[in-house]
Order: sequence, then C-alpha cells, then structure tokens
Amino acid sequence: MNSLTLWAGALLILSVSLWSCTTAQDDVAADCCLTTSDRRIPQKVVTSFNIQTSDGVCRIPATIFVTKKGLKLCAPFPSENNWVSKLIDYILAGPVTKPRKHRGKKQRQQ
Repeated sequence: MNSLTLWAGALLILSVSLWSCTTAQDDVAADCCLTTSDRRIPQKVVTSFNIQTSDGVCRIPATIFVTKKGLKLCAPFPSENNWVSKLIDYILAGPVTKPRKHRGKKQRQQ
C-alpha cells in the first residue's frame, strides 16, 4: 500500500466519525413548551420551576412548573401574568414550617 492510500483511508475514517458526532447532536430533541396555558396552578402541587426563553432552541418564552408527580406544566412568562410571578415567589420563599401543637396533658407550672 502506498502512503497516499493510507492517508486517504485515515481521512475518510476521521470525516465519517466527525459527521456521526454532529448528526447525533442534531437528533437530540429539545424539551420546550410549544404553548402556554393561563389556567392557574395550585401552589400545593408545584415543587420547582424553570424559565424558558425564546432566544435558544425553544420558540416561545414560558415558565415551566414541575409538580410533585414530575409533570411539567407550561405557563406564561412571569412578566406576562401576575399569578405566575406570585407562584415563583412562593416557590423561592421555600417551605413554611408550622409551629407544633403540644399534644397530651398540660404540664403544671410550679
């Protein structure tokens, strides 16, 4: 085998492997909201949120709320809807702990 054939074979293998890497990256589906709903989401079912912007691979700006069951619900962008920004504030504030009620007999004061 001459060196020209060896170089051509190496170049072919390299170009095929690079092409397959770029094709694999293009086949990854983006997890985007395609539409949003103005229906209010109850605070008690939501655990977290993400903001989707339209300057990336997704077409519309949206707020993605994640429920306790792992469902992703698409709501309008916070600046477009007041209840969305209030729900985000609620999530960012964290869980509220309620004071424990004393159960059982009352203790006598001496």
